[in-house]
Amino acid sequence: MKFLFVLDPLEQIKGYKDTSVAMMRAAQARGHQVFSCRQGDLYSKGGVFALAGALELTGNDGDWYRAKEPREAALASFDAVLNRKDPPFDLEYLTATWLLEQAEREGACVFNRPAAVRDHNEKLGILEFAQFVAPTLATSDPERVHAFIDEHQDVILKRLDGMGGESIFRVRVGDPNRYVIVETMVQGGARSIMAQRYIPDIAKGDKRVLLIGGKPVPHALARIARPGETRANLAAGGRGIAQLLSAHDRKIAETLGPVLAARGLLLVGLDVIGEHLTEVNVTSPTCFREIQDQTGFDVAGMFLNALEQEIKSRTP
Repeated sequence: MKFLFVLDPLEQIKGYKDTSVAMMRAAQARGHQVFSCRQGDLYSKGGVFALAGALELTGNDGDWYRAKEPREAALASFDAVLNRKDPPFDLEYLTATWLLEQAEREGACVFNRPAAVRDHNEKLGILEFAQFVAPTLATSDPERVHAFIDEHQDVILKRLDGMGGESIFRVRVGDPNRYVIVETMVQGGARSIMAQRYIPDIAKGDKRVLLIGGKPVPHALARIARPGETRANLAAGGRGIAQLLSAHDRKIAETLGPVLAARGLLLVGLDVIGEHLTEVNVTSPTCFREIQDQTGFDVAGMFLNALEQEIKSRTP
């Protein structure tokens, strides 16, 4: 099969840890052809096309690929198109989902499904599953934010379009910077944010639970914040420790898995702190390599199995 990966610039991708690289290596090991393009290489001209170059994956994490000269190719000519472009989910990302959705109409198999990605904000997506969610507020009104802080005493504030731990603040009721933080976050009422009651179990890790084809990977990656830091994200300096899913992790995963898979979300990353679901990541979920390296479980192989099965199910 021929797989096209829509990626950030190849030179920016770290071969030793990147989930997309793990996927591509697994695909190549099965005899599939791997191609890549950037988001800006997608275009429509009597059909949706990309300037796509064939890749050869090496076994060297520092020098992980060999790329051939890109050529014009219709997205429908690939067996699967995998959109692995990292956020931010800005207008260019939104435009890419429109182009990818048109490519679907022309016969392309796109993962995750563009409409499903567009409809699932990674922060607000938790609201559908309220039984697993700590007290949460979404608003652009600073007075509501302050009332929420007064009620819960210790809260986390985050922007709805952030990633990797950026623009996340812990605010306590007596924090002398509280008003300037809220003012900066909501931009005078022009920008909606999310506030969540602080969950002390973050000390035990912010767990990334992966769903592949609606089924949970048996291990989560507990991301532990470095000393003096609230954020546990790996991009913010957190340390990842793989561990078996708890019974409650599995309950969350088995509740959400079939629902999200039915919408065309082949790969989802759930963020779980203690017993609470905090995010539903659908754009470019990560942590394959960390789990594989620490446990030996073949996450990329599980993903390829699900991808191949999904392609077959969509083929007339």
